[in-house]
Amino acid sequence: MSEQTKQGLHDLLNGPKTKKRLVRRRIQDHAAKHSISVGGVGIIFAVFLIMFFLMYVVLPIFTPASMEKRAEMAVPGGMATKTLHYAIDDYKEAGVRITEDGRIIGFSTENANVMLDEKLPIQDSRITSFTIINEAANEFAFGFADGRVLIGKVSFRIAYPNNQRTVIPEIHWPYGTEGKRVVSEPIELMAVRDRETAMMIVVQPAGSDRLHIQTFRKRSSFLSDDIELDFDNQASFSSGFHADHLLVGGLMRDLVLVTNEGEAQYYSIADINEPKLLQRVRVINPDETLTSVRFLNGNYSMMFGTDTGRIVQWFPVRDANNDFALQEIRDFQRDSKPITSMGMEGTRKGFAVGDEDGSFHLYYSTSHRHLRTAQVADEPLSFVRFAPRSDGALIETASGTLYSYDIDNPHPEVSFASLWNKVWYEGYSEPTYTWQSSSGNDDFEFKFSLTPLTFGTIKAALYSMLFAVPIAIFAAIYTAFFMEKRTRQWVKPSVELIEALPTVILGFLAGLWLAPHVEANLPAFFAIIIVVPLGILLFGYAWSRMPDKIRLMIPVGRRVVLMIPVVAFLGWLSMAMSDPLQYMFFQGDMRTWLTETAGITYDQRNAMIIGFAMGFALIPTIFSVAEDAIYSVPNYLVNGSYALGASGWQTLKGVVLPTASPGIFSAIMLGFGRGVGETMIVLMASGNTPLMDINLFEGMRTLSANLAVEMGETEVDSTHYRVLFLAGLVLFIFTFFFNTLAEVVRQRMRRKYGQL
Repeated sequence: MSEQTKQGLHDLLNGPKTKKRLVRRRIQDHAAKHSISVGGVGIIFAVFLIMFFLMYVVLPIFTPASMEKRAEMAVPGGMATKTLHYAIDDYKEAGVRITEDGRIIGFSTENANVMLDEKLPIQDSRITSFTIINEAANEFAFGFADGRVLIGKVSFRIAYPNNQRTVIPEIHWPYGTEGKRVVSEPIELMAVRDRETAMMIVVQPAGSDRLHIQTFRKRSSFLSDDIELDFDNQASFSSGFHADHLLVGGLMRDLVLVTNEGEAQYYSIADINEPKLLQRVRVINPDETLTSVRFLNGNYSMMFGTDTGRIVQWFPVRDANNDFALQEIRDFQRDSKPITSMGMEGTRKGFAVGDEDGSFHLYYSTSHRHLRTAQVADEPLSFVRFAPRSDGALIETASGTLYSYDIDNPHPEVSFASLWNKVWYEGYSEPTYTWQSSSGNDDFEFKFSLTPLTFGTIKAALYSMLFAVPIAIFAAIYTAFFMEKRTRQWVKPSVELIEALPTVILGFLAGLWLAPHVEANLPAFFAIIIVVPLGILLFGYAWSRMPDKIRLMIPVGRRVVLMIPVVAFLGWLSMAMSDPLQYMFFQGDMRTWLTETAGITYDQRNAMIIGFAMGFALIPTIFSVAEDAIYSVPNYLVNGSYALGASGWQTLKGVVLPTASPGIFSAIMLGFGRGVGETMIVLMASGNTPLMDINLFEGMRTLSANLAVEMGETEVDSTHYRVLFLAGLVLFIFTFFFNTLAEVVRQRMRRKYGQL
């Protein structure tokens, strides 16, 4: 190179235009570098922000309850007579105390000012017993020495004198002030159940082992809105058992007699004329004594408090012979102090106990949680009463002090065990995994098990992957390695175009067309699994036996086109075989045969439908990524394998697939991730039944579909609302875990096969 040329080159490289261009390029490089870095960090930050928001919404359901004392006062009316019951209004501003001598005292829960002081309308007979009919509605009943039963109800009227809210307690006698005569002897024990159309009264006279039962029908008065009782039936029988506690279930079909020593007799009184003794059982340990007996909300579960500080929950359970028997479900114990009082929440399955040491213990039965312990006093707590909204309590001590507490306990139904373990719910014959978030019954208890939803999510993804992965991977192998380039340019975009189909359309077609069509032609769809692969193999073998002149007319890379009419014919043949197969093997109807003969439950919208529909949606994703990975294997590796004498299949097995395996694995995991998060297809074609069954012919409910179904109907900040966010967090963690695992495996595979 001459000196003149060198000088010219030097001037060109060091000229002002070149320097400006280099500076501009350097600035662009730095800008792109920092933009990409900021974008990547921003994405990571956004992902973690989503996770932290989910955790922010979810964490309150696991926080313990809190209590704060509002007021302390002397018990209204004094402690000359024992307290039988307290009522409290929704605002926790007024209460009513009912005493053993029949005195009814309304008072302010702030300062104990008396606003109501009445006696029972029956004064000519001595009070001998008392029972709570409906604690949430403040209904109660007194029994008298002459055998009468008087039913009363406390209510609270709200007035606004001088624009100031004032809660006024009132007492009503909804069925008259004379009472209903049940027996002619003093009533020692009594239980009353009041339902919408009927009432039942069960009494045990003093010193007797006989039980007397009366039932009444309810009707509206012709002249007013009052409800009147019409006598329906009565019966009596001897139990041979003098009880200390008398319990009648909320459905008026269960009667339980219990002694303080824990001996119990369980009767069915569905027909009061023929009471049936179902069981004799001990409800506590032999070394314990009962100190408190109450029903949980709903009058189904019985709670037995003992002198050892233990609380035991029992309720009737149906066995395999359709007979009921009392079953111990769970027990609670915080310390060994005797239980002196027990209070039940009016709208949930929570309860609280007071002990001899003055401690207040708050529990929730279904979630088996101890929520809070507070030291209220240094003496026994003689009475505990929850506020109607379970956000407060009145607590009475043995010496005559009444405490008013605020309670913050919004989410007691949820615990780790109730979310992921089996729970024994009222009315169930055994512990189960159950998701049921709504009901028309006021006594309903929420069932928030995430296990069936998680199981359904995995089930839907696995069945769809079983359908999608073989088709997508083998199609990708053929397209990328064997197919002619020009044909590939048409096939690959066509398959990828399927991904543009809205999943709501696929779900719609699967639920309304495919599901009933499969149900009507079950043998045909199972025949497809056998006939189509076998027919393709036979056609391939027949093609290989044809003369070379015929075979070479179509290039190897285009022979796949020949399979289109073959596959169509085999599919038609399989469908045509449906009726003959049904009559030959399944008595004319495979759907009925599965249910009645094989004992296999069949739902029209089931996992098989999800496998077909969602698998069809996953095929383009898996195919596209896997095909790119296989097609990107360097040609020098393939040509080197051929040069060493390897055949096409040997090259595919020994070189192409190992090299492309990280990309193929990524394709499978990407498809699995999409299957886990898919919503509309499973929402419309799965039946949305939260079952724990691997049965191919039963449906499921997934986490994502459950969010879509229920999020719009739930109350903001309720337990249901937060559990749905927890389901979203579980789905987030689930996909994050599997994607991370997939990336780790992919990187290891890349390092292992990257040296090829």
